Amino acid sequence: MPGAVSPILISLQGLLTFAILDLDPTTDFIAGTTAGIVGLLIAHPFDTVKVRLQNPDLSSRYHSVSHAFTTIIREERFSGLYKGIASPLATCAFMNGFVFASYKFFLKAQMVDGSIPSLTEVAIAGSCCGVAMSFFATPIELIKIRQQNMLESGLGSVSTSKLIYTIHREHGLKGLFRGLTATAIRDLGYGAYFFGYEATSRYFTTPPVPNGSTSSDSSQGSMPLWVLFISGGVAGILGWLPTFPMDVVKTRMQSTEPAGTRSITRSEVTTVDNPYRTIISTIRHSYRIDGARGFFLGLSPTLLRAIPVNMATFAVYETVVGLLSP
Repeated sequence: MPGAVSPILISLQGLLTFAILDLDPTTDFIAGTTAGIVGLLIAHPFDTVKVRLQNPDLSSRYHSVSHAFTTIIREERFSGLYKGIASPLATCAFMNGFVFASYKFFLKAQMVDGSIPSLTEVAIAGSCCGVAMSFFATPIELIKIRQQNMLESGLGSVSTSKLIYTIHREHGLKGLFRGLTATAIRDLGYGAYFFGYEATSRYFTTPPVPNGSTSSDSSQGSMPLWVLFISGGVAGILGWLPTFPMDVVKTRMQSTEPAGTRSITRSEVTTVDNPYRTIISTIRHSYRIDGARGFFLGLSPTLLRAIPVNMATFAVYETVVGLLSP
């Protein structure tokens, strides 16, 4: 979810700001895609560490976030931090376009006669967008996680297409959508993400009006970059905190390898009596072996990446919009 970070989350900045304005959609799409790619390149190493810490078979190898970074670089070189980036990078443009369309659709569906959306409507639209996105995010993140869990540097050459073919051959299309429900629940966090972004931007930019009230539409003018940075940071944190435990559940479910791919990924998780076969069984087993803290494994690198990723994404987004706007 919000971000996993996934490439979806890190390219959402500014959507609400331009949801009401009649801007060239091509400009929106190009700026959002470029910003998303830059954000993804910054965020992916942190995401790899998060996935490793959440995987019960690999987490014992790392004592801390910093130890995980240094160990991966030492054993797998710097490129090891970017394992699994091909899948989200290749689909970033398409995902961005769908995010723009679905979010604006759900937002406008609640609005009447051009009124300014309330924060409740913003949260609802974000949550609906997240659930819709989960159908695309699930197979992409499944492949990404499988590749990120490959320890040996030689296995990094296993292509995305080979993994897709192997999983589909053994389990059909259903195998590529393992963890769909967990992903949809996690991505409800887009509601909190958009709520945090819009609430913060309105707080810092809402100007007073003559009758003493305030205008709550943050899209009525360009915001200073420092406001964008703060709003993005708040959004990133709020988007992750409520649903992060479900991200752990999703990662553990998707880290489970089908029998046919065992030789590729070297996973020790067995598919016989697999404790991570469903959401409920994953929650129970995770709590039994790790306690409550197990549902927050990998939270530190996730929050650490939020600020620099959002700063870079906002800066690139605004720069590209400025260059392409007449």
